[in-house]
Amino acid sequence: MATIIFLAGLALSATAAAQDANTLTPQEKADGWRLLFDGKSLDGWHSYREHAPGKDWTVKDGSIHLERGRTGDEKDFADLVTDAQYASFDLKLEWKMSPCADSGVMFYVQESPKYQETYETGPEMQIADLACTKPDSRVLYERSGDLFDLISSNVEWVNQAPQWNQFEIIADHGHLQFFQNGHKVIDTQLWNADWKQRVAQTKFKSWPDFGAFQQGHISLQGTEDKGEPPIELWFRNIKIRELSPGSQQ
Repeated sequence: MATIIFLAGLALSATAAAQDANTLTPQEKADGWRLLFDGKSLDGWHSYREHAPGKDWTVKDGSIHLERGRTGDEKDFADLVTDAQYASFDLKLEWKMSPCADSGVMFYVQESPKYQETYETGPEMQIADLACTKPDSRVLYERSGDLFDLISSNVEWVNQAPQWNQFEIIADHGHLQFFQNGHKVIDTQLWNADWKQRVAQTKFKSWPDFGAFQQGHISLQGTEDKGEPPIELWFRNIKIRELSPGSQQ
């Protein structure tokens, strides 16, 4: 298994070397891709239910960077969300973390006084260090690449901290696919009877609006306090392509 992880890391390094971070190729532009992060500022992002990013979110070395302790004012590290909302989309990004940290990428998040947290409405592609995030890296449905608490992935495709990883989320008119370091790890359908039954068997049943929306914000989670301080996360190469009706992937 170590060999597989090493090779995945080599492939990611080769990809990064072939294209500058936080840029689009002419072909990507022609295909409709847009950057959600320009590598220089947090324009287009704000902390959940706030007007601007919390002070623990900055730009460092061409990445969105979070550095926080295990305690503090939650406004400083509240989950980052996009200003814009998206319906059907293909989202790609790269992330890395300090050892034993924890995070996630949520989507279809609703920003309203009705909801206190992003995860009350937004399903999550989990981020967790392969080696030591406790308990998440040891629990099915809570490991990196999982559809958090709903569907478990083949987690061997995650690279151990502090290596970079690639995520891709395709949410295409209810057809949901997750890819981790180029490998498909989740393939399911949203909003149908099976989805509603699956949600009803989890803690999300207490939140009647969870996973019910077909448009919303994308969010990078900053509120988890796992790992030894300082807890650090990095995100880069965040790009999105909106999918038109009839574009089923």
